[in-house]
Amino acid sequence: MRNILFIMAVVWLMIVSVGRASTLEEVRKRGMVQCGVSTGLPGFSTPDEQGDWTGLDVDVCRAVAAAVFGDKNKVKFIPLTPQERFTALQSGHIDILSGDTPWTITNDTSLALNFAGISYYDGQGFLVSKKLGIKKIQGLNGAPICVQPGTTAESNLNNYFHNHHMTYKKVPESSSDHMIKDLNTGICVILTGKQSHLYGLRTKLAHPENTDVLSETISKRPLGPVVRQGDDGWFNIVKWSLFAVIDAEELGVTSTNVDDMKKSADPDIKRLLGAEGIKGKGLGLVDTWAYMIIKQVGNYGEIYERNLGRNSLLKIPRGTNELWNKGGLQYAPPMR
Repeated sequence: MRNILFIMAVVWLMIVSVGRASTLEEVRKRGMVQCGVSTGLPGFSTPDEQGDWTGLDVDVCRAVAAAVFGDKNKVKFIPLTPQERFTALQSGHIDILSGDTPWTITNDTSLALNFAGISYYDGQGFLVSKKLGIKKIQGLNGAPICVQPGTTAESNLNNYFHNHHMTYKKVPESSSDHMIKDLNTGICVILTGKQSHLYGLRTKLAHPENTDVLSETISKRPLGPVVRQGDDGWFNIVKWSLFAVIDAEELGVTSTNVDDMKKSADPDIKRLLGAEGIKGKGLGLVDTWAYMIIKQVGNYGEIYERNLGRNSLLKIPRGTNELWNKGGLQYAPPMR
């Protein structure tokens, strides 16, 4: 099936690439970026009652809009299921997919797509009742664990426990709604799944303060924006829009001080804000493209804290999503 999808994607790219305008040209002509997001995931992409979207994945697309148009609001958000998302990108229905999409070899090489970076380092974790007193994964040996059968989560769980000579009692759960119900009633006291999703589920509990999400994970699940192969110019714009917010945090440039930072003598800051270096020429954008992103959307730290961190309902610790020079994995190439 994957081979068939790959062949279809390549054929489609060959057909549409002949005489087709670049994605940047199409986006400018349309007057907005079309961004594919998940149908609703707390902290990443969620619409409010007025239909306004918020979340880390949403802000990635707003950053691209700010770079291209100087206006973060020139984005149309299109909610997509996991079954719809790749076809929507391949067909040109969306310009960017920024919706809980893991970077894997299959997704990267078999679907004619390019991952433009890692916006969030995720992995499979555990939500546990505090009354159990469990702080480390080793404490789960022999415990009952709620998991959805037939999922990657179950496979990861089996592999990890087997490789670490541990056992567990499987408590099958058919859906997230059932998991919430059983957690509230006490049928479930340990739940496994994507760590970011566990924090979202935790907010739906009657007493979330009675549970903990363990800091350790048993899998790698790097997430980031995705574009079609065959348009390096657009790929570069999306990639460097993400890099700009990460570099801005490392350099201490925020949405509130960016105007003052324009006066900085630091060559790294001057290059970031378009006062020196290649400016916007290499991307086909105005020289102030990164300034527009930071002014309107903020740096990576600001984006993280309002959507996932201390200023959000989820309150997910930065962990691996901290900057590289603060013990995390977030790292962007320098703008030279």
